[in-house]
Amino acid sequence: MYGLLEDHFGDLGWWPAKTGFEVIVGAVLTQNTAWRNVETAIAGLKKNRLISPSKIIQEKQSRLSRVIRSSGYHRVKSLRLKAISEYIIRECNGDLNRMKRRHADDLRKGLLAVKGVGPETADSILLYAFKKPVFVVDAYTKRIFSRHGLVSDKVGYDDLQSFVHNNFDMKVPALNQFHAFLVETAKQFCRKNIKKCDKCPLGGL
Repeated sequence: MYGLLEDHFGDLGWWPAKTGFEVIVGAVLTQNTAWRNVETAIAGLKKNRLISPSKIIQEKQSRLSRVIRSSGYHRVKSLRLKAISEYIIRECNGDLNRMKRRHADDLRKGLLAVKGVGPETADSILLYAFKKPVFVVDAYTKRIFSRHGLVSDKVGYDDLQSFVHNNFDMKVPALNQFHAFLVETAKQFCRKNIKKCDKCPLGGL
Protein backbone atom coordinates (compact mmCIF):
# COMPACT_ATOMS: atom_id res chain seq x y z
CA MET A 1 0.00 0.00 0.00
CA TYR A 2 2.74 2.42 0.94
CA GLY A 3 4.68 1.77 -2.24
CA LEU A 4 1.66 2.26 -4.48
CA LEU A 5 0.69 5.48 -2.74
CA GLU A 6 4.25 6.79 -2.81
CA ASP A 7 4.44 6.14 -6.55
CA HIS A 8 1.19 8.04 -7.03
CA PHE A 9 1.60 11.01 -4.67
CA GLY A 10 5.34 11.44 -4.19
CA ASP A 11 6.47 13.48 -1.19
CA LEU A 12 3.46 15.32 0.24
CA GLY A 13 5.57 17.43 2.61
CA TRP A 14 3.45 17.06 5.74
CA TRP A 15 3.12 18.81 8.25
CA PRO A 16 3.07 22.36 6.76
CA ALA A 17 4.49 24.40 9.67
CA LYS A 18 7.60 26.41 10.48
CA THR A 19 7.87 25.53 14.19
CA GLY A 20 6.90 22.74 16.55
CA PHE A 21 4.46 24.99 18.34
CA GLU A 22 2.77 25.86 15.07
CA VAL A 23 2.24 22.12 14.54
CA ILE A 24 0.68 21.87 17.99
CA VAL A 25 -1.64 24.81 17.28
CA GLY A 26 -2.63 23.24 13.96
CA ALA A 27 -3.32 19.87 15.61
CA VAL A 28 -5.74 21.53 18.03
CA LEU A 29 -7.44 23.75 15.46
CA THR A 30 -7.89 21.05 12.81
CA GLN A 31 -10.38 19.15 14.94
CA ASN A 32 -13.71 19.01 13.06
CA THR A 33 -12.73 21.40 10.29
CA ALA A 34 -10.95 21.57 6.94
CA TRP A 35 -7.25 22.45 6.85
CA ARG A 36 -7.82 25.59 4.79
CA ASN A 37 -9.81 27.02 7.73
CA VAL A 38 -6.92 26.19 10.05
CA GLU A 39 -4.47 27.97 7.76
CA THR A 40 -6.61 31.11 7.95
CA ALA A 41 -6.70 30.90 11.75
CA ILE A 42 -2.93 30.35 12.02
CA ALA A 43 -2.33 33.31 9.71
CA GLY A 44 -4.46 35.39 12.05
CA LEU A 45 -2.46 34.24 15.06
CA LYS A 46 0.78 35.15 13.32
CA LYS A 47 -0.56 38.54 12.26
CA ASN A 48 -1.48 39.25 15.89
CA ARG A 49 1.81 37.82 17.18
CA LEU A 50 0.07 35.08 19.13
CA ILE A 51 1.98 32.06 17.90
CA SER A 52 3.73 31.24 21.18
CA PRO A 53 2.51 29.57 24.40
CA SER A 54 3.19 32.63 26.56
CA LYS A 55 1.36 35.00 24.19
CA ILE A 56 -1.67 32.73 24.01
CA ILE A 57 -1.84 32.45 27.79
CA GLN A 58 -1.62 36.22 28.19
CA GLU A 59 -4.26 37.02 25.56
CA LYS A 60 -7.89 37.44 26.55
CA GLN A 61 -9.90 34.39 25.65
CA SER A 62 -12.54 36.48 23.91
CA ARG A 63 -10.00 38.08 21.55
CA LEU A 64 -8.17 34.80 20.93
CA SER A 65 -11.51 33.27 20.01
CA ARG A 66 -12.15 35.99 17.42
CA VAL A 67 -8.71 35.54 15.86
CA ILE A 68 -9.26 31.80 15.28
CA ARG A 69 -12.91 32.13 14.29
CA SER A 70 -12.34 30.55 10.87
CA SER A 71 -11.39 27.21 12.48
CA GLY A 72 -14.92 26.63 13.78
CA TYR A 73 -15.93 25.96 17.39
CA HIS A 74 -13.64 28.90 18.05
CA ARG A 75 -14.67 29.51 21.66
CA VAL A 76 -13.95 25.93 22.65
CA LYS A 77 -10.72 25.83 20.64
CA SER A 78 -9.47 29.07 22.21
CA LEU A 79 -9.81 27.41 25.61
CA ARG A 80 -7.99 24.33 24.32
CA LEU A 81 -5.15 26.46 22.96
CA LYS A 82 -4.82 28.09 26.34
CA ALA A 83 -4.87 24.71 28.09
CA ILE A 84 -2.12 23.18 25.96
CA SER A 85 -0.07 26.40 26.13
CA GLU A 86 -0.29 26.30 29.93
CA TYR A 87 0.80 22.66 29.84
CA ILE A 88 3.84 23.49 27.71
CA ILE A 89 4.87 26.39 29.94
CA ARG A 90 4.38 24.28 33.05
CA GLU A 91 6.32 21.30 31.70
CA CYS A 92 9.27 22.99 30.03
CA ASN A 93 8.86 26.76 30.31
CA GLY A 94 7.98 26.88 26.64
CA ASP A 95 11.12 25.06 25.44
CA LEU A 96 9.83 22.33 23.13
CA ASN A 97 13.33 20.94 22.64
CA ARG A 98 13.32 19.95 26.30
CA MET A 99 10.01 18.16 25.85
CA LYS A 100 11.25 16.45 22.71
CA ARG A 101 13.97 14.67 24.69
CA ARG A 102 11.36 12.85 26.77
CA HIS A 103 10.08 9.37 25.96
CA ALA A 104 7.06 9.20 23.65
CA ASP A 105 4.92 7.30 26.17
CA ASP A 106 5.58 9.93 28.84
CA LEU A 107 4.79 12.77 26.44
CA ARG A 108 1.61 11.08 25.25
CA LYS A 109 0.36 10.55 28.78
CA GLY A 110 0.90 14.22 29.58
CA LEU A 111 -0.77 15.43 26.38
CA LEU A 112 -3.82 13.23 26.92
CA ALA A 113 -4.25 14.79 30.35
CA VAL A 114 -4.75 18.22 28.73
CA LYS A 115 -8.42 19.07 28.32
CA GLY A 116 -9.53 18.71 24.71
CA VAL A 117 -6.57 16.60 23.58
CA GLY A 118 -7.57 13.13 22.42
CA PRO A 119 -5.47 10.29 20.98
CA GLU A 120 -5.43 11.58 17.40
CA THR A 121 -4.40 15.10 18.43
CA ALA A 122 -1.79 13.78 20.86
CA ASP A 123 -0.28 11.44 18.28
CA SER A 124 -0.23 14.18 15.63
CA ILE A 125 1.77 16.32 18.04
CA LEU A 126 4.10 13.43 18.88
CA LEU A 127 4.79 12.60 15.23
CA TYR A 128 4.87 16.00 13.59
CA ALA A 129 6.05 18.32 16.38
CA PHE A 130 8.29 15.99 18.41
CA LYS A 131 9.34 13.53 15.66
CA LYS A 132 8.35 10.48 17.69
CA PRO A 133 7.69 7.18 15.85
CA VAL A 134 3.93 6.82 16.28
CA PHE A 135 1.21 6.30 13.70
CA VAL A 136 -1.67 8.77 13.68
CA VAL A 137 -5.01 7.01 13.33
CA ASP A 138 -8.02 8.83 11.91
CA ALA A 139 -11.36 8.05 10.26
CA TYR A 140 -9.64 7.93 6.87
CA THR A 141 -7.28 5.18 8.02
CA LYS A 142 -10.12 3.08 9.37
CA ARG A 143 -12.15 3.55 6.20
CA ILE A 144 -9.37 2.49 3.83
CA PHE A 145 -8.08 -0.39 5.93
CA SER A 146 -11.54 -1.82 6.59
CA ARG A 147 -12.56 -1.57 2.92
CA HIS A 148 -9.44 -3.57 2.04
CA GLY A 149 -10.27 -6.20 4.64
CA LEU A 150 -7.28 -5.47 6.88
CA VAL A 151 -9.35 -4.60 9.96
CA SER A 152 -12.97 -4.51 11.05
CA ASP A 153 -14.87 -1.27 10.54
CA LYS A 154 -15.54 -1.46 14.29
CA VAL A 155 -11.83 -1.50 15.22
CA GLY A 156 -10.81 0.87 18.00
CA TYR A 157 -8.10 3.52 17.89
CA ASP A 158 -5.51 1.63 19.95
CA ASP A 159 -6.01 -1.67 18.11
CA LEU A 160 -5.71 -0.03 14.69
CA GLN A 161 -2.60 1.84 15.78
CA SER A 162 -1.08 -1.39 17.11
CA PHE A 163 -1.86 -3.12 13.79
CA VAL A 164 0.18 -0.50 11.93
CA HIS A 165 2.97 -0.46 14.52
CA ASN A 166 3.31 -4.26 14.23
CA ASN A 167 3.30 -4.35 10.42
CA PHE A 168 5.04 -1.20 9.23
CA ASP A 169 8.42 0.50 9.18
CA MET A 170 8.50 2.45 12.45
CA LYS A 171 10.63 5.31 11.18
CA VAL A 172 9.35 8.87 11.49
CA PRO A 173 9.60 9.87 7.79
CA ALA A 174 7.68 6.76 6.67
CA LEU A 175 5.02 7.16 9.37
CA ASN A 176 4.66 10.81 8.39
CA GLN A 177 4.25 9.98 4.71
CA PHE A 178 1.92 7.02 5.24
CA HIS A 179 -0.55 9.07 7.25
CA ALA A 180 -0.45 11.82 4.63
CA PHE A 181 -0.95 9.28 1.82
CA LEU A 182 -4.00 7.76 3.50
CA VAL A 183 -5.60 11.15 4.11
CA GLU A 184 -5.18 12.18 0.48
CA THR A 185 -6.38 8.79 -0.78
CA ALA A 186 -9.54 9.03 1.31
CA LYS A 187 -10.25 12.57 0.18
CA GLN A 188 -9.69 11.91 -3.51
CA PHE A 189 -10.76 8.31 -4.06
CA CYS A 190 -12.14 6.61 -0.96
CA ARG A 191 -14.82 8.97 0.26
CA LYS A 192 -17.41 8.12 2.85
CA ASN A 193 -20.26 7.68 0.37
CA ILE A 194 -18.41 7.56 -2.95
CA LYS A 195 -15.82 4.98 -3.96
CA LYS A 196 -13.56 5.66 -6.95
CA CYS A 197 -11.77 2.33 -6.90
CA ASP A 198 -11.16 2.37 -10.66
CA LYS A 199 -9.06 5.52 -10.30
CA CYS A 200 -7.52 4.83 -6.88
CA PRO A 201 -3.85 3.77 -6.74
CA LEU A 202 -4.97 1.02 -4.33
CA GLY A 203 -7.77 -0.15 -6.62
CA GLY A 204 -5.95 -3.29 -7.71
CA LEU A 205 -5.36 -4.63 -4.20
